[in-house]
Amino acid sequence: MTHTSTGRPAPRADARGALVPVLAFTGIVVAVMQTLLVPVVKDLPQLLGTEPGNATWVITSTLLSGAVTTPIAGRLGDLYGKRRMLVLSLAVMVVGALVSALTSDLLPMIAGRTLQGFAMSAIPLGIGLMRDLLPREKLGSAMALMSSSMGVGGSLALPAAALVAQHTDWHALFYGAAGLGVLCIALTLLVVPESPTRAQGTFDVLGAIGLSCGLVLLLLPITKGGDWGWTSGTTLGLFAAAAVVLVLWGLMELRLTAPLVDLRSAAYPAVLFTNLASIMVGFSFLVVSLVLPQLLQLPESTGYGLGQSMVVAGVLVAPLGLTMMVTAPLHARLSAKFGPKGTLILGMLIIAIGYVAGLGLMSAPWQSLVVTVILGPGIGLAYSSLPALIVGAVPASETGAAGGLNTLMRSIGASVSSAVIGMVLANTANDVNGVAVPTLHGFRVSFLIATGAMAIGLLTALFLPGARAPGDAVRARHDPRTQPNAHHAPGPR
Repeated sequence: MTHTSTGRPAPRADARGALVPVLAFTGIVVAVMQTLLVPVVKDLPQLLGTEPGNATWVITSTLLSGAVTTPIAGRLGDLYGKRRMLVLSLAVMVVGALVSALTSDLLPMIAGRTLQGFAMSAIPLGIGLMRDLLPREKLGSAMALMSSSMGVGGSLALPAAALVAQHTDWHALFYGAAGLGVLCIALTLLVVPESPTRAQGTFDVLGAIGLSCGLVLLLLPITKGGDWGWTSGTTLGLFAAAAVVLVLWGLMELRLTAPLVDLRSAAYPAVLFTNLASIMVGFSFLVVSLVLPQLLQLPESTGYGLGQSMVVAGVLVAPLGLTMMVTAPLHARLSAKFGPKGTLILGMLIIAIGYVAGLGLMSAPWQSLVVTVILGPGIGLAYSSLPALIVGAVPASETGAAGGLNTLMRSIGASVSSAVIGMVLANTANDVNGVAVPTLHGFRVSFLIATGAMAIGLLTALFLPGARAPGDAVRARHDPRTQPNAHHAPGPR
């Protein structure tokens, strides 16, 4: 693949100064979509007049659509413009938020939530824009902040959404999301120029359909297996169908000159092991978000619950996101000294330490605060290292698609985490007046599983190539800008 120019000039210095905050703010806003309804999730069956099993689709639909659309939007961004696709994904999110705001019926609510998931592609598209528009000396810290925005938005949404849900009609959550989406669109159009970098080729429609079908078949049983039964015919049948579809899709992609996902590039060690580590990081991040809010809100009468309100629980978990944001500038310095591989390993070590410490810090609200303050910097360093490793391993014309695939890996990790931790908490719960109440043992087992995930992630990270040279070598081999007589758009670097 080669680059062509859009004919746009390099961004002005003043625009470049605002570009990173605008894109990072956009990343935080779209990440909010995943945890927007967590404070009211237990009330959804009553609010929507449906069964609990049906109400969970309001959460599942957003995760599924986000996972499916992210790699597709990344490829479209490489071909037709990353800013264009960023604005389009935000517009779809706004429409989805308004649909959800105007209904209390299950099916329209699921449709609106599905459209909201489209916005998750904004994060890899934003990282791609940063690579194309920023000078190299600012790129590391900018990508770190953008990558961390996924966790920052998810954490900060909990207290904000809890406060809104506790004092107003719950539909106000969606009106607020729509307003934030419109603000992001306006800021993007005002501040963010279009990338001058393009990939050549056509959009692989059949590949997009195949990948979408395969991911839906894979993620459905992962997210719903606990309800359906892990050994049920439906669950096993969907897993088998997913395997068949994804294998056939992969064989088809290898035969195409302009595939949706370049599987040969994805097989490079720097890309492959980064994506495998991303699954473990995505898995571990969600565990603390699933465990601590429940522990904090359980009544003290259980003997281990901490008896806090929904808002207070959200406030105590919020430092997870705040410390991730603060870690972004630190990541740039550490990465410059030790390389992104080194910072990824350091981040995962800190995450493992945080979960081990958390096993003994479950008896007071302030202890939950300590756990989040330990985990936040670790998750921030790990999240920030992932796009740096991907960007260093693929040519600029594939940044959107490669970043989308990496974001997909994190989403798969989060989906698996939700299924596994949900199963653990359900199987270790006590029955209190017909209600399943999670136990302290279940919470601790969940933290042990998160620690094990980090151990696997650390082992995977050790197989990554050296910090700089291998990634540069891959980029140089594929990037026409490193070749004689290459023609590409003038950049700001």
